[in-house]
Amino acid sequence: MAVRPVLVYSDERLKQVSATVTEFNDGLRRLIADMEETLRSFPGCVGLAAPQLNHFQRIVIVDVSARPDIPHHGCLILINPEVVEKAGEAVGREGCLSVPDFTGNVARAERIHMRAQDSRGHVQNFDCEGFEARAIQHELDHLDGFLFLDRLVSRRDLFRRKHYK
Repeated sequence: MAVRPVLVYSDERLKQVSATVTEFNDGLRRLIADMEETLRSFPGCVGLAAPQLNHFQRIVIVDVSARPDIPHHGCLILINPEVVEKAGEAVGREGCLSVPDFTGNVARAERIHMRAQDSRGHVQNFDCEGFEARAIQHELDHLDGFLFLDRLVSRRDLFRRKHYK
């Protein structure tokens, strides 16, 4: 396992669309282990997509379990994820490892039903809501070459990130 470098805006590679995962092997599981270690190396980080690590396959990790009192499914490793249904809409503040100096207000579905494969290729279904649903939608955008900057409610909804000492 290794912490990998994260691509940062305005790197053009972040606009690349990721390929479907077709081989579920030890190489894939090593990449997932590196992704998880990289995610954990950033305190407060709740999600990471493979393209952020310069690996353009449809893989994300989302783990909002450290946030108290919110519904969640623990640490989700999602391969070839797709949102099957959406419901509701809410605006919320988002940040991103690939956009370290800014946060912004983005409208997302409040509830989603999604389908993904695990590291062995088995299909899983999840019903997610609130912050977990937002985090998943944010990470899935990376797979199609989008950043939260592309989804801002308006140009006035971009804010300099506060850095605490």
